[in-house]
Amino acid sequence: MKKIIVIFNGGTISMKVDPKIKAAVPSLTGEEIMHMVTGIEKHAEVISYNFSSFPSPHMTLEKMMELRAFTLKVIQDDQPDGVVITHGTDTLEETAFLFDLTIDTEIPIVFTGAMRSGSELGYDGPSNLAQSIVTASSKESRNRGVLVCLNGELNAAQEVTKTNSLSLNAFRTPTFGPLGIVDNNRVIYYRSNDIRQVHDIDHLVSNVELVKTVAGMDSSYLKFLVDKGTKGIVIEAFGRGNVPPQMVEGIRYALSQKVHVVIVSRCYEGRVFGSYGYEGGGKHLRNMGVIFGDALPGQKARIKLMVALSIYDDPEDVREWFEKDLYLEDSDNA
Repeated sequence: MKKIIVIFNGGTISMKVDPKIKAAVPSLTGEEIMHMVTGIEKHAEVISYNFSSFPSPHMTLEKMMELRAFTLKVIQDDQPDGVVITHGTDTLEETAFLFDLTIDTEIPIVFTGAMRSGSELGYDGPSNLAQSIVTASSKESRNRGVLVCLNGELNAAQEVTKTNSLSLNAFRTPTFGPLGIVDNNRVIYYRSNDIRQVHDIDHLVSNVELVKTVAGMDSSYLKFLVDKGTKGIVIEAFGRGNVPPQMVEGIRYALSQKVHVVIVSRCYEGRVFGSYGYEGGGKHLRNMGVIFGDALPGQKARIKLMVALSIYDDPEDVREWFEKDLYLEDSDNA
C-alpha cells in the first residue's frame, strides 16, 4: 500500500456558496473533502495536511515559496510515495510550474483542484482528488516531474495551461495534448516528457513583470517598468514574436539597463522564432538581445525568468538556461 500525502491549499475545491452573499467562499476543511473520496483506502494510505484555504487569486509568490518549503519538509519527514496538492485553478499552473522547475524528486507531485464548488451540481473536487491520489500512487508517475490532474487527464506542469473559465476540462496542453489519463482507477501514459530543467533555489527574484502587446502600443510602459527597478520583463508579443515598432525603443532601453527581456507569443499555440526582420520583428529583437521563450504562455515564462534570475547574474547564463536546447539551430541566423 503506497503512502500518499495530500496537502490542502484552498481553491474552489474547498468552497461552498454562502447563502447570505450568494457566492462561493472557503468553507470545507481537508477532512471534509477527504470524507467525500470514498473507497480511496483501497488504493493508498492517505495522510492529509491543511496548509491554507486561500482562494486562487490570493496566492502570492511568497505563499508559493512557503508552500514549496512545506512540501519539501513533508517529503523529507514522512518519506511518502507521492504528494497531492490542492490549489485554486486560476493560478495553479504557475505554482505547479515553479515546483517543477525547483523541486528535484523522483516521487510524483500532483496538483489538482475543482472547477465547481461544493454547492454546485457536479462538484468535481472529490473525483479529481481521487484520481490524483491514484496518479501519485502509480509507479508509472515517477520521474515525470510535477503533474496536473483534473477531469481524468494528466498534463505536465511545464506544458499545461488553463484554457476555459468554467469547463471541467479547463486544463489543456496546447499542440501535444495530455501525457495520459486516469481510466477506471488505472493510470495510463501515452507519451513522455523527458525535457526538464530543475534547479534548487533558496529565494525567488520576484520583480519580473508581464506585458501584453496590443496594436499601436508604445514604449512608455516599458520605460516605466525599467525606471521603477524591474529586473525582468516578459512580453507577450504578436504571432512568432513580433511587436509594434513603437515598442522597440523601450526594449532597447530595458536591455541597456541590464533588464532581461523575454519574448513569448500571445497566441494559444505555437512558439516564437526569428522569422521576421523588419523593425520590431522577431529576428530584429533577437539580434538586439532579447530572450526567446519558446511556446510558454506569458504567466509561465514570468515564473521561469524569476527562477533563472534567482540562480544566475550574468545575462548570457540567464539566456543559456532559459533557452536550453531550444534555439541552437538559429543562433547565427535569427
